[in-house]
Amino acid sequence: MSFDKEWNAKSKEIYRIAVNHGFWKEEERNDGEAMALIHAELSEALEAMRQNNPTSNKIMEFSKVEEELADAVIRIMDYAFGKDLDVAGAIEAKIEYNKGRVFMHGKSF
Repeated sequence: MSFDKEWNAKSKEIYRIAVNHGFWKEEERNDGEAMALIHAELSEALEAMRQNNPTSNKIMEFSKVEEELADAVIRIMDYAFGKDLDVAGAIEAKIEYNKGRVFMHGKSF
């Protein structure tokens, strides 16, 4: 199965879980709130790094950073599916675009 088909199938599963757990009500999701929740997961990953990346207390076979990054991706996939956004296609296009960019995109860091 291709990347976009796998991404979209998993996104649909994630979306259905979110719907079943009340994250999508009859009205549409608030876009700003959805972006803030994605950002919050990344902030939690940063905080885990600051705490020497302990083991997750929810999924013990993974670190806290891995868990929080997974949460961010899950929130992105849920939002993209619910808003009918082609994030998988955009990822593939951006990878191709990045192949032609200059070293470090011309920046020092």
